[in-house]
This record gives sequence, C-alpha cells and structure tokens, in this order.
Amino acid sequence: MNNLDFDIVIVGLGPTGGTLANLLAMNNVSVLILEKEGNIYNLPRAVHFDDEIMRVFQTIGITKSLSKKLIINKGTKFIDDNGELLLDWPRPKKITENGWYPSYRFHQPDLERSLRHNLKKYKNATIVQNAEVYKTINKKDYVEVNYKNTKTNKIHSLKSKYLIGCDGANSFLRNEINSEMEHLGFEQRWAVIDVILKRKKMSLPDRTIQYCSQSRPATYCRNVGRRRRWEIALKDDERADTFFEEKTLWKFLSRWIVPDEAKVERKTIYTFQSAIAKQWRKGRIFLVGDAAHLTPPFMGQGMCAGIRDASNLAWKITMCCNKGHNDKLLDTYQSERSSNVRDYIKTAMKMGELLNSIGGSDVSDTVFIQPDGSIKMNTIKPKLGKGLGISKDPNRGKIFPSLKNEFGKDIDFLYSSEPILITNRKIDKNNFDIKIFDNIDIPKVETILKKFKSDALIIRPDRFIFASTNEKDLVNFSESCLSQINN
Repeated sequence: MNNLDFDIVIVGLGPTGGTLANLLAMNNVSVLILEKEGNIYNLPRAVHFDDEIMRVFQTIGITKSLSKKLIINKGTKFIDDNGELLLDWPRPKKITENGWYPSYRFHQPDLERSLRHNLKKYKNATIVQNAEVYKTINKKDYVEVNYKNTKTNKIHSLKSKYLIGCDGANSFLRNEINSEMEHLGFEQRWAVIDVILKRKKMSLPDRTIQYCSQSRPATYCRNVGRRRRWEIALKDDERADTFFEEKTLWKFLSRWIVPDEAKVERKTIYTFQSAIAKQWRKGRIFLVGDAAHLTPPFMGQGMCAGIRDASNLAWKITMCCNKGHNDKLLDTYQSERSSNVRDYIKTAMKMGELLNSIGGSDVSDTVFIQPDGSIKMNTIKPKLGKGLGISKDPNRGKIFPSLKNEFGKDIDFLYSSEPILITNRKIDKNNFDIKIFDNIDIPKVETILKKFKSDALIIRPDRFIFASTNEKDLVNFSESCLSQINN
C-alpha cells in the first residue's frame, strides 16, 4: 500500500473511529482506517448511548440492523447504604426531539460489527487491520503516516490530507502532537465484572442502580439479553488479583447472584479518570474521543462524547477536503466540543462524589425536588462552545429537532454534508447559495420556528443550529454565515 494517497487516515476502528469513517465515506471522502487489532474485541466494554447518538447512527444508516440488538434503558437510581433513594434519573420510554428514545443499552461488539459492515458498501473506505502507526510527519499540506503490519512486520508509508486519532485513552497520536492532559480531579480504581445469567433472574433490577457508600460504592447495570455488569470501587490497598479470586469476587456478588446462576464473562480493572487534552489539533492531525478526553462512566457518556466529536469534525473536514483547507473552520472543532464535553465530565464527577457519599444530589442544574419530596434529574443537553455563529444568538449551538418532510421522511438526509436554511417566508430561492426549505417542504417548520422565536434558521450537518434571525435580508444573513465555513 506504499505511496497511496487518501483524503483522511483514521487511527482506530472502535465505535468512534467506525462512526467517523462512515460519516466521511458517505460524503465521498476517501478514508483509510488503520486498526492495530486483528479482530473485533468480542467482550463487553461500552454499554450505553443516548438519543443524540442514535440520531448519528440513523444518519449513517445502521439503525435498522442495530435496533434489533438494543434494549431501552429505563434510567438510573442512586441509593444509600440503607436502600433509601437519594436521586432518581429516569429515562421515560418516550420519543425525544431527536426522534429516538432517550437511552439505550447495547453490546459493543454488535455495534462495531454494524459499523464495519456498513463501511463495506463504500468503495472509498479501506480498512487495514494489524496496523500499528509508529511515526507521523505533520507537513503544511499533508500528513505522512508510517505504520507496521504487526503480523508480517512489513513497513508502509503513505500520505493523506488529514490524520485523525481515534486511538483511545493511551493515544499514540496524542503523544505525537505533544498534547498534555488537563486533569480535572477524579481518579479512582474500579473493578468491572460482566456476567451472563444462566437463567432469568427476576429479582435483579431492570435499570441501573448506583449504590452510594463511603466504604464500597458500586454500580449495577442491566445490559442486553442476559448480560449484567457490576462495577466496584477498589480500596487503595486492594490488589486486582486478590479481589478477582473466586471466593472474594463471589462474596461481593452474593448480594445479587450466586455462582450457579451466572457465568463471569469478563473481569478487569479500570482507572476512572476525568481529563481533557489541552490540544485536540496540531496542523493536520486531530484527536477524537478518548484520545481527547476521559470521563468517569457514571453518566454513560464516554462513547457518546467521542461520537459527538466525530459528528462535529466529520462535516467540517469534509468541507475542507471538497473546498480547500480552512484553518478557522477546523479550529472550531475543539472550541465547540471541549466545553460541551467538559459539562458532561463535571456532571459525571459530581455523580461520582455522590456515589462515594462525599457529595450531595445537586449534581447539575437539571435536578429538582418533586412534590412528594423525592429528588429527580433531567438529562443535561449542553450547548456547543464558542465557534461558528454569533455567541449572542440565543439559538446558536442548540440541537435542532428531528423533523419529517411532506412525505413523512426524516429530513436529516437533506443536510448531511452542508448546512441548510429553513424559513417561513416566501422568498426567491434562486438568490441563495444555500439549500432552502420552507413550510411546503417541511410541514412543521412554522411550529419549530415559533419555538426558536425566529423567521429563519441555518442548520449544520451535525444537527446543531448555526444561526437564527428575524432580519428581513435573508440573503445577507446566509452569506454572512456561509463566509465562516467557505474559503
């Protein structure tokens, strides 16, 4: 494969890399994905994603096959050592503005297979496994990527317009661009135990339970099929090999199950951390997902954050591949995403403090007290950070809801690569350099515009609002917005 050029090289084919590759390939960008493993890791890892992520999966076309392998998550309860409810985070079985249920449970190998299978339909997407990147050279107009086939030890070198690191928490590319991590204060070792029930056990909770305790905080997860997970905080002097001894492990699990009821599928130790890379981009090299940030898992937002990164970066880098390199546009990737992910991480940290019984239930500004005195939390939906658009625009950076067109089809397909303008005004569409849709094309436009108190909205391909206006001159409005993303 020497001397072959690609628009994009992605390092890492986990859920984030696979999603990014699909988003790029569907927009006719040539993509090479280098994956150091020879096969999909066939054991559980990530187990949750939300409606916003399902909408991204809908964009790339895998929801039909994937939906058969999901369960709807009912939410999370935080309880104390006495079994008293401290905080309830329900996820009602109700379709959200993103067009899907609020929360899903899944088995990561199922998702990875769906993503890889979908990539096969694109001739412009190439996957190379057993490929370990060992050197990169970041040039003004391209990146040189050097990798080794770990089975044959053969060395390969190629050039691409951009290089994207989806290579996880121990990112090689993060080290390549000398990006330090900003540590936000949470670091704790936890044992993670995945089991498969040998038969149905109706007494196990049907939702996530966070067992808050200073002595031994723990988490129980209801996963797909007969899979269940327990996460247990380890004490400073506890060794993994000792904790995972049969007797010790089953002594802990005996609160819920006994050995003849379940088979241990996986047991491992994680260090749950809160950290954000100080630099997500250097020249033509980018960091995405765990390479750029790490969060404690108490919100189930680790993988979700990576896929939000992918959705944000994909359309911007596609624009650069098709219309020419644009530094200002690419700089908005980190500025928009870093503050958004920081909000999720800080909330997860507060949940971790509650779980460790060193913090209260006021984990976010979406927590409220019910008439009966119980404390509930609504899901947070942080806006994008500073970037494209005007910061004083009240709608800029908000998610745009999923809508149907006149034929009952979701309109997301209308703007998967470039922004669109929607309006309730009668205008001459020929005067604009942007695709325009009105209440004839989209029956609910009038209602949506009233919700945002605007006559016109420009919507980005990642489903966020670029800008809103009530100005009369929509031509000037759209040209001003588009100047930010066009050379």
